[in-house]
Amino acid sequence: MKQFSSKRSIQILAHLLKEYGIFNIVISPGSRNAPLAIHFSETDEFNCYSIVDERSAGFVGIGMAKSEKMPVAITCTSGSAAANYYPSITEAFYQNVPLLVLTADRPSDYTDIFDGQTIRQKDLFQQHSYGDFQLLEDEKENADEENFDLIKKAIELCFEKQGPVHINIPLAEPLYELVSEVPHYPKVEKTFHHKKYELPSQLIAEWNLAKRILILVGTRDYSEKLEMQLFQLVKNHSAVILTEVNSNLKNDKFFSHIDRYIFNFSDEDCKNYAPDLLITVGQNVVSKKVKQFLRKAHPKNHWHIDEVWQPDTYFSLTEKIETQPEIFFGKLLNFIKLEPQSYFNLWDVLRDKKDLKHLEYCQNVVFSDFKFFEILSEKIPNNYHVHISNSSAIRYAQLFSYQQYRIHSNRGTSGIDGCTSTAMGYAMRNTQPTLLVTGEVSFFYDINGLWNQYIPPYTRIIIFNNGGGDIFKIIPGPGTANALDEFILTKHHKNAELLAKNFGFSYTRVEDEDTLVRVLDNFFSPDAQPKILEVDTAEIENAEILKGYFEFMK
Repeated sequence: MKQFSSKRSIQILAHLLKEYGIFNIVISPGSRNAPLAIHFSETDEFNCYSIVDERSAGFVGIGMAKSEKMPVAITCTSGSAAANYYPSITEAFYQNVPLLVLTADRPSDYTDIFDGQTIRQKDLFQQHSYGDFQLLEDEKENADEENFDLIKKAIELCFEKQGPVHINIPLAEPLYELVSEVPHYPKVEKTFHHKKYELPSQLIAEWNLAKRILILVGTRDYSEKLEMQLFQLVKNHSAVILTEVNSNLKNDKFFSHIDRYIFNFSDEDCKNYAPDLLITVGQNVVSKKVKQFLRKAHPKNHWHIDEVWQPDTYFSLTEKIETQPEIFFGKLLNFIKLEPQSYFNLWDVLRDKKDLKHLEYCQNVVFSDFKFFEILSEKIPNNYHVHISNSSAIRYAQLFSYQQYRIHSNRGTSGIDGCTSTAMGYAMRNTQPTLLVTGEVSFFYDINGLWNQYIPPYTRIIIFNNGGGDIFKIIPGPGTANALDEFILTKHHKNAELLAKNFGFSYTRVEDEDTLVRVLDNFFSPDAQPKILEVDTAEIENAEILKGYFEFMK
């Protein structure tokens, strides 16, 4: 016989989640949130996942939400458990991933009286959430009606903003009173608000007058429609389109390796290649160099297109276009002139020159992190969804051709803390296989991302182990500090072999190019358990090889 929580606030919450189609629930075990865990796990419609570590659980929720393109609910007990969600909430906030954050709490009058596991949870995530709500306890006057309205508002805000929304739920003891039936709650009249976008006439004029139009696409999910629209804009060489590996766009007319082309730009180059109209699409870009270039460029007009974020990243923003890029470009294409411009040819000549130099360097480079990323770009099966961790991993990937894959990376706050957990959450809810490509420091930091029973056997992880946070040898500054090895780079001699065994992954380790090429095909072949491949480059001067690449590309 089914056993449900007797807490009416939890019954109402579950009812509304079902009404809005939110069925994936990530539960971190605890006592204060036991009513939620009991109720959700006993309700047939919900897919419940037990993730012990709340920091990991939040990122697992991000991965699931990105995979399903639907909100995911995460729930934990009170106190520091709730605070451990914060890294994932900041990532979801800046990446616009819909998380419904359900934190159980002590009764509201228990705060600051030194009751166990009690902190100031109300509005805990206010700086990085799109809404903060606190439910009334069941015994409060009009609790059912007010909680129904609060939860409805929170869920709709989560959908509308596509980001984290927090519901704090004070629960008084007893926590384990159960019922076999729940009351009938009313159907919901959904009240989503959809903005209608009208194209301002002055934007048509600005496009038609511009001779040097540059479109920069940052982090975003794949969109076939946007890809086709941008091709229409560029096929006659009317504009230049810069993309990164995490832009998830592919076309021979797009310039897909920004750092390959502009890393060594002088002040004179910045002036020569500067646009007069800059159009930015999506969110965070990886390339620091493109930010420096465009901040020096001072374009006459800068439009940014995004439903939620309108950042003045390049200190030149003139138009905030608050709609989906597919809607905007669909309207723009009806009115603008698409005339060939010499600006495209300027960039095209640069591309041909730099691509030849890139190929020449690759032919002569020794085995290293650089060589590993080149080899891997040619060996991943096309059906894989590829998650690339932060730090040096995503920077190496920008230099090679990963555009044929669906690429994901936590570029909201760009931290290493949840890359593994996000990839594993994505894998749990996706029928296509998932590959995580990660540095070893990021992998070790988030090892609890593997601490669950739901990772499918077609999941793959490749760790490139260079013996520390090699990014700090690459970026300017840290290399001059006496504290580099111990306190910045964190040099070590660890590997992932025993961790792989502990979490039920098969494990292979390689140290040279020939072995890597030989094992990769088998690594991607089907197996009864997920696999980890560790590429050991710890004895190689990886930073010098990468610096040598950019020096060669001048």
